[in-house]
Amino acid sequence: MSRPSPSQIALPLAVRRTSQAQRIIVGAANAHVIEALRDPLGWPFHVAVLTGPPRSGKSLLGRWAQGLAGEDALEVIDDAETIDETELFHRWNAVQQGGSREGAALLIVANAAEESGGWRIALPDLASRIGASLHVEVGTPDDSFAADLLRAHAEARGLSLPEGAAEYLIPRTTRSFAAIETLVATIDRISLERQTPATMSVWRAALEALHGPEQSRLF
Repeated sequence: MSRPSPSQIALPLAVRRTSQAQRIIVGAANAHVIEALRDPLGWPFHVAVLTGPPRSGKSLLGRWAQGLAGEDALEVIDDAETIDETELFHRWNAVQQGGSREGAALLIVANAAEESGGWRIALPDLASRIGASLHVEVGTPDDSFAADLLRAHAEARGLSLPEGAAEYLIPRTTRSFAAIETLVATIDRISLERQTPATMSVWRAALEALHGPEQSRLF
């Protein structure tokens, strides 16, 4: 089965060294999410809950979904775990009464990583309504997704990585969105500090800074 193109979706996002389009990388970890977000009126109760690991592009996906549907058709609540639960309860109910304050459907984006204990909802009525909504979750990046993600972060920073960078770096770092982003930022910082291209010596220094000296020599 062919893998989705890593450059299907673009959104404007200002970055540190340059301002350019930030791609939403598409792969096995989020292709099912993107497909589900295309049809808000097909969601149970016209409400969906989007969760996933830190730095996995949930907010970008929410903005993309709203842009696709139109602001009048889809309201997006980001960082929902920080919103007053009674307010969320009323906004869920508003959709059932003919539309939320912003749109006819509602996308709730929450940081609900299992390692942080998930999203603990204290209000029983809200918990039952959230439980009845469509749930979609961004998964863990596989090798191909992680390589595309590494290249996209480097591109957004204006950082040139020689051929073979992903093949060397991905097996030696933690397989998570946040870790890959941090790795690219560390490579960028060391390259700037040394005023040298981001070649293997810089990759190794970044891996050592993040994981210790043994990690850079694996495999």
